[in-house]
Amino acid sequence: MQQTTLTLGHSPDPDDAFMFYGLAKELIPSGGYHFEHILQDIQTLNERATRGELDISAVSIHAYAYVSDKYALLPSGASMGDGYGPMLVAKQRFTQTEMATKKIAVPGTMTSAFLALQLWLGKSAKELNYVVVPFDQIFAAVRNNLADVGLIIHEGQLTYQNEGLVVCEDLGVWWGRENDRLPLPLGGNVIHKRFAPATRKQISDTLTASIQYSLDHRPEAVQHALQYARDMGRDLADKFVGMYVNHWTLDYGERGRESIRRFLGQGFERGLLPHRQELEFVV
Repeated sequence: MQQTTLTLGHSPDPDDAFMFYGLAKELIPSGGYHFEHILQDIQTLNERATRGELDISAVSIHAYAYVSDKYALLPSGASMGDGYGPMLVAKQRFTQTEMATKKIAVPGTMTSAFLALQLWLGKSAKELNYVVVPFDQIFAAVRNNLADVGLIIHEGQLTYQNEGLVVCEDLGVWWGRENDRLPLPLGGNVIHKRFAPATRKQISDTLTASIQYSLDHRPEAVQHALQYARDMGRDLADKFVGMYVNHWTLDYGERGRESIRRFLGQGFERGLLPHRQELEFVV
């Protein structure tokens, strides 16, 4: 029987590789679909989502506000910063007031980290001095004085000390402190609305099964993810995977959904997003 090919965009990172291990290695039933894995950085995936190019994609929760006309959120696949999140790092510790005047290297203007930065500083993008740098080059930008501060995501949150940098603020800690200890919503998976609701549900179940398979076969899945672990050994990669593939990833739950409502709601209320966001989940 001929399989239908679906494009599946995700980041070349240990957590995404771990999440889709079962699918990539064809260790779980695919529901009659063949998944073409497209590995690109999150800013590129966000931009592609605005054009509706991929069938399924990882996107920043910030970016969802700009693609919700084309995509529905899948209930699984979330990356939530539960007491941790994107960090502002520098060669020396700066205060919040000082950072508002510094040049900040950011991993993309549609990332959730960038929206969180604007919320934390109480400033819009046009009021900030920033430069967009690929997420894996932010350390170099700070080290080479192309920026005073780096907004780091992914595994940089665990390796910044190797670069001789210090944390000025952890935006996940700040968000939880200000929002009833809710996790900071960073990323999610979306599916194109051109698929009928029943098809979306079938595909969603397959993706959730892949995440569950990896959690059930953790050593093998971590081994698979190591090929995408920059500057990390197995133990550190395993720790990073645990930060972003966990119970939140299997299902947002009501607290996870509430955190997204608050995050995007605050973005709208402060003039950082163009409209109030109605969340549409595959159920």
